[in-house]
Amino acid sequence: MSDKEVIEAALFAAGGALDATTLGKLIGKNKKKAIPIALGLVEEYASRETGLEVLDLGERYVMQVKPQYTDAVRPLAPKELSAPMLRTLSMIAYHQPLIQSDLVDMRGNSAYDHIRELKERGFVEALPHGRTKILQTTALFADYFGLESNDPEIVKKKIIELSRAQSGQSGLNKWLGRRFIGVTPMYESLMQLCGIKEYKVINAYDPTESELDELEDVYKLVISKGYLEKVSKYYDGEIIEVSSTTFDDIIDSVKLLENVWDEDTAVSSIESITELKERYVSKALVISKKVQPATEMVARIISDLRLGVSSTGIVIAPDYGKSSDGVDVSEGADILIPTHKGMDGDLIERVCSKYDAVIDGLKKFEDD
Repeated sequence: MSDKEVIEAALFAAGGALDATTLGKLIGKNKKKAIPIALGLVEEYASRETGLEVLDLGERYVMQVKPQYTDAVRPLAPKELSAPMLRTLSMIAYHQPLIQSDLVDMRGNSAYDHIRELKERGFVEALPHGRTKILQTTALFADYFGLESNDPEIVKKKIIELSRAQSGQSGLNKWLGRRFIGVTPMYESLMQLCGIKEYKVINAYDPTESELDELEDVYKLVISKGYLEKVSKYYDGEIIEVSSTTFDDIIDSVKLLENVWDEDTAVSSIESITELKERYVSKALVISKKVQPATEMVARIISDLRLGVSSTGIVIAPDYGKSSDGVDVSEGADILIPTHKGMDGDLIERVCSKYDAVIDGLKKFEDD
């Protein structure tokens, strides 16, 4: 039994890279004696007609299937990493050393299952760090991706290379853990008011398969109040419920995003909205007619405009007809105000449309 045959058998059986020191111990010699033998196997396998190859990874050597044959033997190979798990692994690899709680913030609670399996498969190690753990890749990770070492900088370059090859910049965002604010279509203009540039517009109320995939890249999701239970079926991250019936609602919505806003933009937006509200209040000061709000939503608009209220006043109702409990709130109203179902424009334009409907409608009664 020759030293070459022992090293060749070891590389075949290992299922991963072996360093020169280990190979030397197998043949009872130092690594300087093992290296020429391993390099000889690299050259021999490169020259012969075979489905295998031996690679030199820098004093570490691995025997593996040649790339052109991987698809043919894939059904017989050990289970590959799923796409979600591979994404989790890539985030650990790029950001390492990475605190486990930070990873969970990026990937959601499913990351715990991914971490457990990645540890079992030897790709990741977790070291105690207070109440959480520090995650980093192992030498086996480097072997899996054909890297010459597990040096974090080499790993980072490989992750960028693989992600860009997969799907360009969008793939890079997913691999590197770049995450976004998610916002339903109605609230896209809220992002501009807050100066938030990293966001995705997603229908989170009834998402398609592709939208479900996009939700994985979202770490905060902005939705309309009243839809929390429905959206929670599809998304387990942080949900921020907002409303936009009044100017104060919009201001409150901006403030809810204080930890991610651009302060200068957001403060300027709040000042502009406050000034706009005061202009509408000034317009309403000349109205003496009292009103009777048909719904709580209308009552909030009336309160914002500081109009008088009476049970015998002019009835103001939303234009959506029947409420969720089947009551036709629009029937018999003197003034109808538009609701979002039939409105265009951004949040501020929508609120202005409601306030204009109230003030213009009441002015007509003042003139009669």
